[in-house]
Amino acid sequence: MTPAVAGTPATPAEVTAPPTVGVEEEFVLVERHSRAAVHRAPSVVATARGHLGEPHVTPEISQAQVETVSAVCRTAAELEAEVVRLRRGVATAAAEYECLLVPSGTPILGRPGPPPVMDKARYRAFLGRFGPLVHDQGVNACHVHVGVADREEAVRAVNHLRGWMPLLLAITGNSPFSDGTDTGYASWRSVVWSRWPLAGPPPYLRGTAHYERVVDQLVATGAAMDPAMIYWHVRPSPHLPTIEVRVADVMPEAATTTAYALLIRALVGCAMEAVRAGEPAPEVSDLLLRAACWQAARYGTSGILPATHTRDCAPASVSRLVEELWKRVEPHLSRYGDDRRVGDWLGDVERRGSGSARQRRVAALHSGSLQAVVDELAVSPS
Repeated sequence: MTPAVAGTPATPAEVTAPPTVGVEEEFVLVERHSRAAVHRAPSVVATARGHLGEPHVTPEISQAQVETVSAVCRTAAELEAEVVRLRRGVATAAAEYECLLVPSGTPILGRPGPPPVMDKARYRAFLGRFGPLVHDQGVNACHVHVGVADREEAVRAVNHLRGWMPLLLAITGNSPFSDGTDTGYASWRSVVWSRWPLAGPPPYLRGTAHYERVVDQLVATGAAMDPAMIYWHVRPSPHLPTIEVRVADVMPEAATTTAYALLIRALVGCAMEAVRAGEPAPEVSDLLLRAACWQAARYGTSGILPATHTRDCAPASVSRLVEELWKRVEPHLSRYGDDRRVGDWLGDVERRGSGSARQRRVAALHSGSLQAVVDELAVSPS
């Protein structure tokens, strides 16, 4: 969909067609007997591309990781079918190399030594500039892209979205275990990822010119090699006409990935309406947002967070903040028939917690066995 530019009457198609949405998911490959991460991504990626198409399966920085890239979708049914297709296709390819495909934000049982970096010029340059930081990665996220054609609107919409990032992280944490231990966090992935110089909440941006100036200055410092390394939780995509939300851990199931992506699309829709109505976004400080994201990563759905989507940032339970989020997005979800799917998922999160709580329950049911957690999460090839 190409959104109407402010001041230009929308066509009937622009009023009724859902905005485009796409998902990128990262996974860890584990050896099917030991369930420890294994460095077989080059083979798995090559085989999976033969089944799914080269644009839809990509390597990541670690040879124990695989990323899927969905086609551009408009409806919930299209998106879920695409996520299922890609997950099953890569799981099938992984099985050919005695691997399981695991949607966990961190390698649950660890890795056999420092993960070798994929043999790509970009990743070799990463290693040269950032050193051991590169070897400490191998964590897995879920990125959602929502189509926004106008760059100025996208930049200003990010201001309205940035305050929701702590809550989104709290309800999507799926990485309590790492290297065979319980970290005590709901999202250990986000803590590991935050070690990159420019990972975290974005600053308040006063328009496209300000955004481009900030990006140019950050790249000039050497803390990023290019604009793609501005790893903000939400940003205008550096290479697509989209807003990209990058805050979540990879989700346990295709259905939860779909519901989360639809929630993000609705939240972007709310932000776009606010931009077009001339509503100012709360200028919450970067430091408060960063602190709130740490709190979300630590305690997940059981924590207390500042309401950083508001000006007073009053502390509230995650459950209360989810209620506020629902009131905000429900009209957009209902417009495209997505309200029940997202509502059911949010209700489940409120009752039983996010993926991190699920992982801990499985471990408890199996006398602390993390192998059982891996088996519970592993994507079935069929």
